[in-house]
Amino acid sequence: MGGVTQSARLSGADRRKQLIGIGLRMLTKRPIHELPLDQVAAEAGISRGLLFHYFPTKTDYYQAVVSAAARRLIRATTPDPDAPPADQLRQTLDTFVAFLERRRDLYLALFRGSAGGADYLIEIYEQTRDVFADRTVAALGPIEVTPALRLVIRGWFSFVEDTTLTWGRDKPIPREELLTLLAGALPALITAAQPTLAPQVHNLFP
Repeated sequence: MGGVTQSARLSGADRRKQLIGIGLRMLTKRPIHELPLDQVAAEAGISRGLLFHYFPTKTDYYQAVVSAAARRLIRATTPDPDAPPADQLRQTLDTFVAFLERRRDLYLALFRGSAGGADYLIEIYEQTRDVFADRTVAALGPIEVTPALRLVIRGWFSFVEDTTLTWGRDKPIPREELLTLLAGALPALITAAQPTLAPQVHNLFP
């Protein structure tokens, strides 16, 4: 009873934050569409019906949890804004690998457990990819971003993501070797899409 009384003192914003936090913890065990709302409500000390007061539908709750996880990833990989652009790119790559290394199960449950291709998941995932693509473009300096260039930059992010997740299973090579491999792929892809950028991207990563 004491837990329910204490729970009732939370503001609406704090209650939403609490429920989303519970969902984020549960994501390490199962994909988003398998989160048990009864268990979420019970852990928060409220009824399932009250949970729907804060999130009108199951999809609203799932979307809030996924959005929070995506924001956490973006914050965790935000580079030093005062660093040179190439350094910022290296920092983003390093912190992205570190995030997947520490939270591999969460990432898999979040983006690979795609709830049968739910539109909200696809949209959040694409928005997250856009952030990393934009950071990469910014590191290249004032250049014309052609459709082909944008395409290979997003493809590079997919390569980084998939390679790091595979590496995280048993880490067959040292982490620094992985980073070198991932970093080396980007100039090659950019040069293939836009050969005139070869001199500019040769030493893209410091």
